[in-house]
Amino acid sequence: MEKNNRNGVLAGGNWIIDFVKMIHVYPKENALANILHQDSGNGGAPFNVLKALHKMQVSFPLEGVGAIGNDEKGDEILRQCSSMGIDCRQLKVLPGVETSYTDVMTVSETGRRTFFHYRGANAFLDTGDFDFSFSQAKIFHLGYLLLLDKLDELGPDGMSGAAKVLQQAKKSGFITSADVVSEQSDRYTTIIPPSLPFIDILFINELEAKMLTSIELVDSNGLVNVSEGYRAAEAILDMGVLKWVVLHFPEGAIAVSKEGKSIFQPGIAMPPELVIGTVGAGDAFAAGVLAGVHEGWEMGKNLLLGVSVAARSLLDSNASGSIVAWEECLDFGKGLGYRNG
Repeated sequence: MEKNNRNGVLAGGNWIIDFVKMIHVYPKENALANILHQDSGNGGAPFNVLKALHKMQVSFPLEGVGAIGNDEKGDEILRQCSSMGIDCRQLKVLPGVETSYTDVMTVSETGRRTFFHYRGANAFLDTGDFDFSFSQAKIFHLGYLLLLDKLDELGPDGMSGAAKVLQQAKKSGFITSADVVSEQSDRYTTIIPPSLPFIDILFINELEAKMLTSIELVDSNGLVNVSEGYRAAEAILDMGVLKWVVLHFPEGAIAVSKEGKSIFQPGIAMPPELVIGTVGAGDAFAAGVLAGVHEGWEMGKNLLLGVSVAARSLLDSNASGSIVAWEECLDFGKGLGYRNG
């Protein structure tokens, strides 16, 4: 990555409070499941990424932009950000609107999650809410595409609101990154492509990559075929991503660059009994990668930190509760070893 004189990470998009419920089984309709434990915590790309970076004890400034409601959930977001020293000048409080929240149903035995989301204040976040003159951060991270109503709207020029925001961030000198939400829809091929020419680093998982490219990445054993992952990443690069497509999945992560570099990093060999929940693991991974990008590391080392931070996040039912200093995350991953390695 090129170096510049900017410093810090500005993250914008979905600010959410997660209500995580550990359940014994995911029920069929009209059936019952027992709630074994419940907790609340941070949710959404900017909140999760910034909190992970704080807990990783990075040395650079953290800033947020988004929309919340004038309610207890919004107050909690502001309280947490203040306690972490996150600059929230661009976190707008909307009167008469409820802060976005998600009920996360996590099956205790598998860690698999099902999300019930209330869009709330995030649905009103618009292009005019981003003022990049406020920030001298090095990286601007936006998430999630497909879950920000105003920013997902396409204008007469074919540009989405998100594309315009990312274009302005590029003009303002930021390294840009973005993440996508997993949804079952046909919107991927219309809403996401306009943003891609303004994104330096796109984070995407195996489901989202399939929806965007129509390439099946998962084999008959339920595992990601790495060669097909490379092919999907290359197809997304051809759609306009500027530098890297970073594809993450349970077995690890790959990164493919515009310059033709392809890197695979196996995931951490997590004993199943250590996995409490997978909420926020993708954002924890992104935080690890972005920390390395900020420091000018090679992408292979960035992926290693990403899978290590993601693995640490699995030790708690919420997104960031078990994340520790970045050096400790690396040691944790090294101590457990890597999948298939």
